[in-house]
Amino acid sequence: MAGLQHSITIAAPPERVWAVVVDVERWPERIPMVETVERLDDGPLTVGSRTRLAQPRLPTAVWTVTELTDGSSYTWDSKSSGVTVTATHVVEPHPDGSQLTLTVTVSGPLAGVGWLMTRSLTKQYVETEAASIKKAAETSTT
Repeated sequence: MAGLQHSITIAAPPERVWAVVVDVERWPERIPMVETVERLDDGPLTVGSRTRLAQPRLPTAVWTVTELTDGSSYTWDSKSSGVTVTATHVVEPHPDGSQLTLTVTVSGPLAGVGWLMTRSLTKQYVETEAASIKKAAETSTT
């Protein structure tokens, strides 16, 4: 299984970082490589929640939450022909505030080819997402 992991320390309490991470509807205003987000169900993220997300240079994808520990982590995945992309968001306490760890894995019969084609872009997007969440959490008052 191909993938990557990126961690960043954020000078904000875990509750604030978590609030930014799960507020996916606001991602387009906070994260430059997220063009649009459309929640396909109501209420907070829960297991089974679905979100349509568009990013530059990638096909629009529907992400389904498969695991969630409220206040600390969620995993969602997106499936297309021969490839499943799984993304995990983990917020943990850290002596300097919080640590955010983002993980992306790619599986399925076409994962190898897909990963070769998107690895560098995915790395850039994950690093940008982490930096953007850090900025939003550190400047947020809620």
